Amino acid sequence: MAEKSGGDAGGAQTPDQPVGAATGQPHLSITHQYVKDISFENPNAPESLLSGQDLPRIEVNVDVQARAAQDSRFEVSLRVTASAKQDDATVFVVEVIYAGLFVLQNFPQDQIQAVCLIECPRLLFPYARRIVSDLTRDGGFPPLLLDPIDFAELFRHHMAQQQQAQGGAEKPAEDGNGAAAP
Repeated sequence: MAEKSGGDAGGAQTPDQPVGAATGQPHLSITHQYVKDISFENPNAPESLLSGQDLPRIEVNVDVQARAAQDSRFEVSLRVTASAKQDDATVFVVEVIYAGLFVLQNFPQDQIQAVCLIECPRLLFPYARRIVSDLTRDGGFPPLLLDPIDFAELFRHHMAQQQQAQGGAEKPAEDGNGAAAP
């Protein structure tokens, strides 16, 4: 095992400094993970639990929110809502808001939004997935195992929608073929 020499020669990391802080490299760390809100509804139990019924239609929605907390800290919340319906009857509804407090250091300002909406939820997702699975199992149903989510694609889709919304507000001049003129 190597020994540490005393002092702070050459910009070495001090014990209270995160890894990337001393080198100036971008660094992401998570200080807290927590359930912010949780709900499971099984409104038609015990009838919904009886076997011999057709498989329900399951709809899953995922939303990511990020907000600055203080200094270089950001709270990122991953909301997962899943509902199962059979005909018009609700079989179950589960909602989990799982959040984390992240420290982002040495990131360029134009990358912070992408890190908060791609990398942070990617780190939170396995925990939210397990909670959803456990809730549905504990509710008397087979565990609902969510497929992996491509948060980068969700982010690109979100940005395209924002650009489209801004484009709708300020419609650019079009050439004769319906394309935007430069």
